[in-house]
Amino acid sequence: MSERVYQLEVLRYHPETDSEPHFQRYSVSCEEEWVVLDALNRIKETIDPTLSYRWSCHMAVCGSCGMMINGEPMLACKSFLRDYQGVIRVEPLAHFPIERDLVTVIDDFMDKFKRVKPYLIPKHEKPVSEGEYLQSPAQLKKFKQYTMCINCMLCYAACPEYGLIPKFLGPAAISMAHRYNQDSRDGGRDERQEEIATTEGVWECSFVGACSEVCPEHVDPASALQQVKIKSTVDWYKEHLMPWVKK
Repeated sequence: MSERVYQLEVLRYHPETDSEPHFQRYSVSCEEEWVVLDALNRIKETIDPTLSYRWSCHMAVCGSCGMMINGEPMLACKSFLRDYQGVIRVEPLAHFPIERDLVTVIDDFMDKFKRVKPYLIPKHEKPVSEGEYLQSPAQLKKFKQYTMCINCMLCYAACPEYGLIPKFLGPAAISMAHRYNQDSRDGGRDERQEEIATTEGVWECSFVGACSEVCPEHVDPASALQQVKIKSTVDWYKEHLMPWVKK
């Protein structure tokens, strides 16, 4: 297979020795059908073993290898070298603190994700002996799209609101809350609404739509957030103008 030399300009930062991040350029020989992750792996294996970044599956499933590639939030395992011209600039995901090189600190995302209770809260508890909580294909279809999220955090790197207002819960967390709120087996919507139907929740979203543009699994978090806004508005009207109507 033919190989050619690619130029990668990679952001480096070692907190033990560096006062601030800086770029380092590498010339690396790669096969033309390789992705950016392959190029980084070859750099680490043959040129610079100190380079740090996250990756696991190489199949766009784990979401670990999210990074900024030529200024766009991308999965390095889905970004083909042949699609880029000239120097390829690789940086850690935007809006997150840098831990080391391309590795970011994701504690804020994890904390926000936990706040929305991303798990089933059954409407009625029942013993295992009574069997599964059944669901029809039509009921599954209402939320299946939002189950495809791989927590890659590309949507957070693309979201201007999260960049400006770090307290914003963000697209992935709110989308996941919507996923469970739409689940016919779930009874935890009121608990999640306490988190997501707030100023720092869904109402901070200005519907730029960048989150859906960069989503590698086509989850369309922007759509989920707008649906949450509509449902939350209906809740408000019911509570304040039609108190006799049940949610």
